[in-house]
Amino acid sequence: MRIRSPSRRKFLVGAAATTAVSALRRAANAGPVKQFALTARPARVRIIGESHPPTEVWGYDGRVPGPEIRVRQGEPVRIVVTNDLPQDTTVHWHGIRLPIEMDGVPGISQPPIRPGESFVYEFTPPDAGTFWYHPHANSLEQLGRGLAGALIVEEPKPLAVDRDLVWVLADWRLTSAAQIAEGFGNRMEAAMAGRIGNTVTVNGVISDEVPVRAGERLRLRLINAAVARIMALRFEGHRPVIVAVDGQPCDPHEPDQGRLLLGPAMRIDVILDLQGEPGRRYRVIDDFYQGLEYWLTRLAYDEQPANRAGAARVPPALPRNPLPEPELVGAERHDVVLQGGMMGGMRLAAGLWAINGMSAHGDGHHGMPPLLMLRRGQSCVLRIRNETAWWHPMHLHGHSFRVLSRDGAPVPHRQWADTVLVAPRQNVEVAFVAERVGDWMFHCHVTDHQASGMMTILRIV
Repeated sequence: MRIRSPSRRKFLVGAAATTAVSALRRAANAGPVKQFALTARPARVRIIGESHPPTEVWGYDGRVPGPEIRVRQGEPVRIVVTNDLPQDTTVHWHGIRLPIEMDGVPGISQPPIRPGESFVYEFTPPDAGTFWYHPHANSLEQLGRGLAGALIVEEPKPLAVDRDLVWVLADWRLTSAAQIAEGFGNRMEAAMAGRIGNTVTVNGVISDEVPVRAGERLRLRLINAAVARIMALRFEGHRPVIVAVDGQPCDPHEPDQGRLLLGPAMRIDVILDLQGEPGRRYRVIDDFYQGLEYWLTRLAYDEQPANRAGAARVPPALPRNPLPEPELVGAERHDVVLQGGMMGGMRLAAGLWAINGMSAHGDGHHGMPPLLMLRRGQSCVLRIRNETAWWHPMHLHGHSFRVLSRDGAPVPHRQWADTVLVAPRQNVEVAFVAERVGDWMFHCHVTDHQASGMMTILRIV
């Protein structure tokens, strides 16, 4: 087994490499390094239950989702990833602001991890919040076979809740024998909504119910790890309060119409005060796709009376992370146009989808031309215009951005994100500071769309 370390990545040259290596040295001197090891490998797990055979999956340490990684904000982390898959892989630490060489895009920020080899990831997460990890090599198949896990960065002072729960939500396409259906990369599906499955799981299993008790206050961290499925969750009889989006705190607020909208790769943290009746069950319903409503799980109250008397308490605001605030006056402004797909003409030379007329392919590759060249420290406003008939969760690597407006209407609650869901024919404005040198991927996280053209690079120098 050969371990690749940052110093051996010969394709990183110039300022980008110097900056990244310096960052690693600072991290090494910041204090004790918290160490983890992950192995991506085939496994057999019971997704549906004892009444069906186990499903052959790919999982980190043979688990779906992979092991939950919990670290502290500002704590150096070292993660050794070993590849026991039959193909190349990498790991992308989704939503973490880190050096470019730790970003996990093969050919762009690191060489692929070959079968039988290992790779060392080292970074110090500057932000507390809910993040996740997944491959960025053949990501449609690898994510679709189960490779995903939660990465939780805890605040220095814990939030005052009774329980901190993580739900990694995944979408599977299974056969009648409970096996993963083949057919990844179907061109017709890729031109529409992507590979939507027929089975949705919570933390790797079909969930019948989640035990709760009246009077509890939960911090519930929702992670949409599906390859394509968008979710709109309603909690029957309850009023969840959003306190963070994509790991970044926002002004506490209830969601519009009580629905938590989660595109692929998005995360939402909610405070859930459990004021239901002891002994009752309340469904969590996903009704995003018209006519295809189903319930994800149920909150199952035990028979005990409430362990806390009185009305619901005011949800706390999370402490803000040290994000650089973009200067809107004098910011560079760029139009980003999403094109292609079924009912969008598909008159593209290189793929089904495009950004500003340019189609990429796969998961990124060396020599990709950048969509934009930005100076480090420059404030930038992206005006994302969706000219297609489909939804696109657009993800920017290595940065978080302020979501400014939708179709000209200001977005309330001071919301930051790293993945913004853009509706068909919608215009969205986001702003960020180009703070980290490197070639940063910007792509749709409906993985079929990414793999068939809707991906590009923002180059920061």
